[in-house]
Amino acid sequence: MTETSLVSPQQDGAGRWPRVALTGFDGIVVRFADSLSEPANRAALAFRAALERAGWSAVLETSTSLVSTYLRFDPLGCDHARMQAQVETLLAEHDWYAQPLPEGRKLWRVPTVFGGDLAPQLPEAAARAGLSADEAVRQIAETRLRVQTIGFAPGQPYLGELPPAFDIPRQTDLTPQVPEGAVVVAIRQIVLFSVSTPTGWRHIGQTRFRLFRPDAPDPFVLRPGDEVLFDPIPPEHYAALAAAGPDGGARWEALP
Repeated sequence: MTETSLVSPQQDGAGRWPRVALTGFDGIVVRFADSLSEPANRAALAFRAALERAGWSAVLETSTSLVSTYLRFDPLGCDHARMQAQVETLLAEHDWYAQPLPEGRKLWRVPTVFGGDLAPQLPEAAARAGLSADEAVRQIAETRLRVQTIGFAPGQPYLGELPPAFDIPRQTDLTPQVPEGAVVVAIRQIVLFSVSTPTGWRHIGQTRFRLFRPDAPDPFVLRPGDEVLFDPIPPEHYAALAAAGPDGGARWEALP
């Protein structure tokens, strides 16, 4: 693997960002930071959108993580040195940390039961944050959370960032199972589960929003850059959401 450091507005004691690395035989990763921040996540999303717009014929696939953009290319159609040079040229065109987010984003409003039997770890998470359960729900519900990346399970979003009080650690032990649609919290992020799975994050809310629909033309409902608002509902309204289809009562509007 080779790595090239490029001049950018983002600096720390370890050097400058972004950094370009060849990965494997046919990949390039552009890293915008070594830890999550809003500007670094914005940069990763914006740069991926720019790669898609560029339409380079040798690029086969692009994706993003929390602070990185990845592209896979055909080395027979474009050698490594040329592809890296194209990436570096594109990187030099803008301050990616200040670029607009991609077009076509959506704001989703998702009915959510917080606490109770459906999501029993809300009191524990709120106490860790130094808040009452009611105040924790209020702050979460008022925060528009960006889909920072999709990962761990098909169509599953990492959402952030919550207010600083929610910089709480993961559990030391795993919860054996949380259901599909579970809202879990740690380290100023929320994960909305697309499958039923064990987790080390605290289960604070429950939805009927199905994020992974393998039989649909577009199996992943949320995309990086979309935003989510969790709308609190009473527990007695939860059962009725089953009749609302796979969206579970969620609705969306286009973001400018």
